[in-house]
Amino acid sequence: MKKVLMYSTRFCPYCVMAKRLLQTKGVAIEEIRVDEDGSRRDEMMRITGRRTVPQIFIGEVHVGGSDDLHALDRAGKLDALLHD
Repeated sequence: MKKVLMYSTRFCPYCVMAKRLLQTKGVAIEEIRVDEDGSRRDEMMRITGRRTVPQIFIGEVHVGGSDDLHALDRAGKLDALLHD
């Protein structure tokens, strides 16, 4: 299974929903909390061009946020991306 990296904050409902979906798939998530270190939010913005959390990477692929992740799952593409 590919490495999953998620930029998140502690009280973000979208982060919780994304983590819950990934956990149902048996995925271990490396979480970077941007609310604990502002330089990590700057890093996230440089890499993704986005300010909102979560920002999710599966392997080297930037999936986007929670809505994007759930859309991939509904389309039947998330499992293939996780196991590529």
